[in-house]
Amino acid sequence: MSRAANASVYSPQMLALRYGSRPAKAARRAMEILVALGSFALKLYVDQRNGVIDQNKRLRAAELRRVFTRLGPTFVKLGQGLSTRPDICPPEYLEELSELQDALPTFPDTEAFSCIERELGQPLESIFSSISPSPIAAASLGQVYKARLKYSGQLVAVKVQRPGIEEAISLDFYLIRGIGILINKYVDIITSDVVALIDEFARRVYQELNYVQEGQNARRFKKLYADKEDVLVPDIFWDYTSGKVLTMDWVEGVKLNEQEAIERQGLKLLDLVNTGIQCSLRQLLEYGYFHADPHPGNLLATPEGKLAFLDFGMMSETPEEARYAIIGHVVHMVNRDYEAMARDYYALDFLSPDVDVSPIVPALRNFFDDALNYTVSELNFKTIVDGLGAVLYEYPFTVPAYYALILRSLTVLEGLALYADPNFKVLAASYPYFAKRLLTDSNPYLRDALIELLFKDGKFRWNRLENLLVQGSKDRDFTTKEALQPVLKLLLCPDGQELRDLVVKEAVRVTEAIVLSTVIDSVNAIPEPLRVLAFNGNASSPLVMNGSEQESMLQLRDQVIRIWRLLRSSENFDPSILLPIVQVLQEPAGRNIGGRVVGGITQRFAARMLQQVLRP
Repeated sequence: MSRAANASVYSPQMLALRYGSRPAKAARRAMEILVALGSFALKLYVDQRNGVIDQNKRLRAAELRRVFTRLGPTFVKLGQGLSTRPDICPPEYLEELSELQDALPTFPDTEAFSCIERELGQPLESIFSSISPSPIAAASLGQVYKARLKYSGQLVAVKVQRPGIEEAISLDFYLIRGIGILINKYVDIITSDVVALIDEFARRVYQELNYVQEGQNARRFKKLYADKEDVLVPDIFWDYTSGKVLTMDWVEGVKLNEQEAIERQGLKLLDLVNTGIQCSLRQLLEYGYFHADPHPGNLLATPEGKLAFLDFGMMSETPEEARYAIIGHVVHMVNRDYEAMARDYYALDFLSPDVDVSPIVPALRNFFDDALNYTVSELNFKTIVDGLGAVLYEYPFTVPAYYALILRSLTVLEGLALYADPNFKVLAASYPYFAKRLLTDSNPYLRDALIELLFKDGKFRWNRLENLLVQGSKDRDFTTKEALQPVLKLLLCPDGQELRDLVVKEAVRVTEAIVLSTVIDSVNAIPEPLRVLAFNGNASSPLVMNGSEQESMLQLRDQVIRIWRLLRSSENFDPSILLPIVQVLQEPAGRNIGGRVVGGITQRFAARMLQQVLRP
């Protein structure tokens, strides 16, 4: 920590003081940037005048990617950041900018080794018994060497910051921020606060320049997510880490986009992608702390079949309220409740409270009505993101950084999986996690979302519960015991009166279905001649009930039995999980529920008996 005490922090005021007094240097770089971006803007203007701006979007997007690459590391990072902003860029630009790579030459090894000695305060030979003569990997901000620690013999990766990178980035952000001020003032087509976006992005890049901060990020990430046996996060060697040098465990592995090399190790790419998806969902929705740059180069498949995460310079956090709002948003999407979906954007911080969401509802309906004609297992995540991105671009949304980055990470994972299996769908792989959270989480927001999903127009949708249990059981952390607890607690709480009324009504309906279905089955088991004699010539049934009603009863009974079998088939099923129900029925509120159910059943059967007596 003492080595990183002087690490720079992004400050627009400090940059203005530094470069305001050095106009010549700022002017030279500004001219370079303005020539590159100005020629691009001129082509856009000509396209607009000629009425071909839409036809040329793909061409111009590819050209902008090349311009950013030529302008250096700041613009490479800026382009990668823009590739996650569907509220700023049209879909064609998002796709092209997402392909930006850190295509910069390596810097001299002598400079890298001098930096290590200067930062760590020791000669190179006293730290490492060996170190690779040239970098193993290089990126925009630094390059990596493979070394062996002298004191322990452990193999390590040593990341060294590019000389002069902070100066170059500082000057660029000073100039870019000036352009942002002009855009805010004169360009009406962009509704987002460009200066605020630039400041937010610059702060993230400055954090990447502090390798001690990156080490702390890695330690926190490991503590939260490496509890799973299929996730690997390298350890940091703090004695050999500073603001510009980072030393961590060397991880043997293959990049996740090298499918043939992965399969040569006897591994399956889809298994690794599924691990990445489950870990990403935990990052987004469980703890809210997530890896914000999960491109294929930062994800390795180890020979043991683990998924290794690397490069923790850019991290982000999901606010707690937003975590639950995202799950609720998925429920509203499944229910096609577009008014509720639109209101979710307030909780997700997409819209300010004074924005009227009513014009957005038809746009959501037009897109999702088509998309939701497919089952969850058929939905393509990239199609959803592209379609939603088009809606976000047309309306006054401001997409929070956390949301844009997690969409990008899931899109990257789906893209990798599609190489191995063209039919792979990330939403189908994600659904078990959502189902488990809905069934087991006691958070009030998620309890309400579960009730909203299961009840409609006063009726319980058993098919939804069956589907949730089928999907939730695919998640390794799902337990049937946990699935009962949130609902039982809600039944007894003071705010649970509405749910109690629904549960009583449904309990009566299910009991009637089971009893009458048993009667129907018993009658059908009697040979037809005997049925004719026993029931006064009525061979079908002694009950006053038409065919469709009988069919409905049998279907409900069979569905309830299937759900019970699903619960029993759980690996950790224990009959003692039913004890909480018994305990609930002993509570005053529980006894009241039980009494109402018994009363309701008595009334239903009395009505049935009366029908039988009065039948022609």
